[in-house]
Amino acid sequence: MAKETIKQALVKEYVRCSQDPIYFMRKYCYIQHPMKGKIKFDLFPFQEEALTELTTERFNIILKSRQMGISTLTAGLTVWSMVFNEDYNVLVIAIKQDTAKNLITKIRVMHEMLPSWLRVGSEEDNRLSLRLKNGSQVKAVSSSPDAARSEALSLLVIDEAAFIDKIDEIWTSAQQTLATGGRAVLLSTPNGTGNLFHKTWQEAERGDGRFNPIKLHWTEHPERDQEWRDLQTELLGEKMAAQECDCDFITSGNSVVSGELLTWYQDNMCKEPIEKRGRDDEMWIWDYPDYTKSYMVVADVARGDASDYSAFHVIEIETMTQVAEFKSQIPTKDFGNMLVNISVEYNEALLVVENANIGWAALQPAIDRGYRNLYYTYKHEGVHDAATQLSKGYDLKNRENMTPGFTTSSRTRPLLISKLDIYFREKACIVRSKRLIDELFVFIWNGHKAEAQRGYNDDLTMAFSIAMYVRDNALRLHNEGLAMNKSAINSITNTRGAYTGNDGVQGVNPWKQKIGNDEEDLTWLI
Repeated sequence: MAKETIKQALVKEYVRCSQDPIYFMRKYCYIQHPMKGKIKFDLFPFQEEALTELTTERFNIILKSRQMGISTLTAGLTVWSMVFNEDYNVLVIAIKQDTAKNLITKIRVMHEMLPSWLRVGSEEDNRLSLRLKNGSQVKAVSSSPDAARSEALSLLVIDEAAFIDKIDEIWTSAQQTLATGGRAVLLSTPNGTGNLFHKTWQEAERGDGRFNPIKLHWTEHPERDQEWRDLQTELLGEKMAAQECDCDFITSGNSVVSGELLTWYQDNMCKEPIEKRGRDDEMWIWDYPDYTKSYMVVADVARGDASDYSAFHVIEIETMTQVAEFKSQIPTKDFGNMLVNISVEYNEALLVVENANIGWAALQPAIDRGYRNLYYTYKHEGVHDAATQLSKGYDLKNRENMTPGFTTSSRTRPLLISKLDIYFREKACIVRSKRLIDELFVFIWNGHKAEAQRGYNDDLTMAFSIAMYVRDNALRLHNEGLAMNKSAINSITNTRGAYTGNDGVQGVNPWKQKIGNDEEDLTWLI
């Protein structure tokens, strides 16, 4: 009778654990503390709230501070789900294999420390997977585009999602594995703006999309205070501390153009085009040609792989206003013909094409069609004489010393990036395109090199950088030329000789010069 009573009590307790994951974890889950050894997993209130949402909402995104115990909470959720469900299939995707292995270790230890009447027993147990005798299993893998290509999943956990390369491809692949009703959790500290994690979080906060947002700021932790936060700044630096502690997308990351500034452009300048052209609306137009204005068409040509795009901007030169834009995957020859056509449409605009690699194929139609306002670079040292070309073009007799297009080199690329930064910081350009701003959000410093985050493109960004460089260089050289002309003219009026300037007599027009017995008007010089 006593045994029967104990059995009934265990059954009752088992049912309660199966229905209440918070109770289950508080009473029966243990963790291995690095200093204290085996200790009970005593959830904080914010962890309880998060766990409730994780078990009631199908899709969750967690924006978190560091060291909030969320990986441990995820391990507990996994153990609870596997113990009380048959054939429950969990996949964890982590940024590194060591991270994936550590999570499996937490799950294994937590399961092994359960009392015998709760523990299911394992059928397969290795560093990166655990299979229980009831058919439930968990696998952990490092991130790759194929990471989520597997059998149907009950639960997908993507750890540090903001830092995973090609996360867009991973999530696309995961859609099919979750189609039978599986759940998903994306969790991470922020890593700049514009990536999938940031976009998904923004949508979730607005109430759009499928994801439920859970934000865990460091102040939620009852054992953290301002002294702890100040220490993080000392240890990590302000920028990294903002990323790791404050859940701050804008301050986090390492974008070339600051997130705050890009947000300002997005809110104050970006607008819908007045016309979209092309089969897939690839070309956006904000202003039609004004025949009183001068334009540049500046292009970046796709390298030829499946992930790259050809892009161009149409820029009104005087005000540096973006009036049109194109981005698409298109055959290079067709792209070259399009460039000539749009340049002709915009008042025979200066056509600037980046000439590296396959760029030559895009230049060829302009050369074959004899387009008169094609940008050239001097062959020696990659010299760009933009001022001369913007003002009057190049004399054909000099073109044997030049090469068609804009040459991006180790010398010019840092200058392009510098112009990009300066123009945006000084708000000296008018940007209409949300596509361009989206690219700039993920255009980051990778060490000392500015480039798109892995899995993203910078085609529009580089084309716009070239446009700013060409325009700025042109204006500088033009102003230098004016100064030289002024200096030369002044020297004429101050030097005795054939042109004496009427001997410097005050009140006499200095532009009326005596030449023998005649007088010549020299105002044509200015």
